[in-house]
Amino acid sequence: MKNTRKRYLIGVSALLIIAVGCGVALGRALNGDDDSMFDDTPKSMEEILTEIRSLMQDYSVTAYIVPSVDAHNSEYLSLHDRRLQYVTNFTGSAGTAIITLEGAALWTDSRYHLQAEAQLDSAHWTLMKEGVPGVPSRDQWLLEHLPAGSQVGTDPFLISSTEFDRLARALATGGNRLITLERNLVDIVWNNRPAQTAGPLIPLEIKYSECYLFFSGKRSSEKIADLRVELASNKAAAIVVNGLDEIAWLLNLRGSDIRYNPVFFAYVIVSPSQIMLFTNPDRINETIRDHFKSEGITVNVRDYGEILAGIEDYVEDGGKLIIASSCSQAIYAHIPADQRVQLYSIIASKKAVKNSVEAEGMRKAHVRDGAAVVRYLHWLEETVDSANVTELSGAAKLREFRSVQENFVDLSFTAISAFGSNGAIVHYSPTEETDALITRDNIYLIDSGGQYWDGTTDITRSIHMGTPTAFQKETFTRVLKGFLSLVTAIFPNKTSGTFFDAMARRALWDVGLDYGHGTGHGIGSFLGVHEYPPSIVSSTTPSNQGLQENMFTSNEPGYYEASQFGIRIEDIVQVVKANAPHDFGGRGALTFHTNTVVPLQTKLMDVALMSEREVEIVNKYHERVLREVGPLLLEQEANDAYVWLGKQTQPIGKS
Repeated sequence: MKNTRKRYLIGVSALLIIAVGCGVALGRALNGDDDSMFDDTPKSMEEILTEIRSLMQDYSVTAYIVPSVDAHNSEYLSLHDRRLQYVTNFTGSAGTAIITLEGAALWTDSRYHLQAEAQLDSAHWTLMKEGVPGVPSRDQWLLEHLPAGSQVGTDPFLISSTEFDRLARALATGGNRLITLERNLVDIVWNNRPAQTAGPLIPLEIKYSECYLFFSGKRSSEKIADLRVELASNKAAAIVVNGLDEIAWLLNLRGSDIRYNPVFFAYVIVSPSQIMLFTNPDRINETIRDHFKSEGITVNVRDYGEILAGIEDYVEDGGKLIIASSCSQAIYAHIPADQRVQLYSIIASKKAVKNSVEAEGMRKAHVRDGAAVVRYLHWLEETVDSANVTELSGAAKLREFRSVQENFVDLSFTAISAFGSNGAIVHYSPTEETDALITRDNIYLIDSGGQYWDGTTDITRSIHMGTPTAFQKETFTRVLKGFLSLVTAIFPNKTSGTFFDAMARRALWDVGLDYGHGTGHGIGSFLGVHEYPPSIVSSTTPSNQGLQENMFTSNEPGYYEASQFGIRIEDIVQVVKANAPHDFGGRGALTFHTNTVVPLQTKLMDVALMSEREVEIVNKYHERVLREVGPLLLEQEANDAYVWLGKQTQPIGKS
């Protein structure tokens, strides 16, 4: 494409030329070869927005969209891809910014409303609180603020094809167009942008005996064979895999390109006769080649930036290509309409159902993780009065307890260590500026997790080390009642997550209370702490496909009193077979097995609000916690923590 001042690609109607622009964009996005990256002096917010608006005029766009994803639609991002944070200072994992020639606005959901308020500069940004009555959607806002005939620009690699189509149709109702630009405007302005990561790859071995450290449970060749069956059934020549966790799972490899997420930047194309891996070729060493051989697969490696050229090879052969509904507009537009087969990710659905080795590893990892959390909670109780423990120092101590556990690799996310009013910020992350002292005067919420070679963990406990108020005890107990209702549920195979979401909220709804986030998310096996499917949310989403045996999900209702405190209880549960006499007419009966083994603070429970059955469930759970975690504490010579655990798991009763 000519290097002119006004360069853009028109979406929907410009599929013939988008490939050229996307090719340039991909090389730019992945290799960081922007010709503006000379002076790395940090820029002010005003400078950043002024320069972006100047580029918008060059590209003939009236508005520019900056999402919080990378080219693989990842939730958690490498430093290289944190464009939204760069232009807004907002560090939440979900949000979308829109910059116009006159203003700028950020949309984020209720998990991040308080956080965004604190982080946005109101002189430059307007916060749009999604879900609040009267707040316009992004579509509505654009239609209200743009003159007819405007063009809205976006990066084709950073918007899914389904979202691109939806937004393009919405904008067209006002006579506007959504277009894809050949270069990302934030990347051009971002002069001190961190380099793209390309760390070493880690093979996973199949577990045949206890002597193996890494676990996968199924050879890559078997997974590829399953995928090729799907190719045949869809009469397709190849499938393009763009999800990073899907690629790691498919090839039984792990990486470290995104902090706390054992994935690596890559694409994969699988055909009946070939596996093409697009990644940094330098990391395909002898160890990785031997791994591929032991997995029974032959892999051809090409550079990461050649993905569109690789797709083009299959397009020229005339066959159909399967792509995921979450794939980028860049990939979607590079395949002619009559050669596209777009489905919900086949691999994501397969990966969500853990095999027996993965399930066993998850259970064992949670026991070790439970020991770490118990040791931390005991330590905190013993030192809170004398050691000036803060949110950050507490989180660091918890990491220390995790790091001594067998098979520990890293955390699974930055701990949400939140005391008092900070706990009301659902996805709060302490900083040096916000780091609060933990005392006995309010509720402390700790949401954390670990990455182990044999599993991934995610747990939240809310505790009060002093005297909780009556309202705090009531709200904790109502959250607990919803939490326990899921633990004991028996349900037919593939029951929708919306059913469980309503069940978890009922005790809160009874008194007009609620929480502004979903009730459950899937979790990977030494992969992402958030995995979809499954999904336990109030709305019908593509990932809400219904629960099946050996899916793992979180169970995490909560309550948040703004500027006062936050409460959340979270365990990881496994979907298992249930013994129901009628088996739902042969459909299959399922229930949940709780993997997390850490006591629930009985001090915060208002037993008068609990049923006899709920009291019994808590007591039986605590018996199990002591039985499974206690021996490990003694093995680790954490005798004081063992005594503390015994006290925390004493039976409760209704007076």
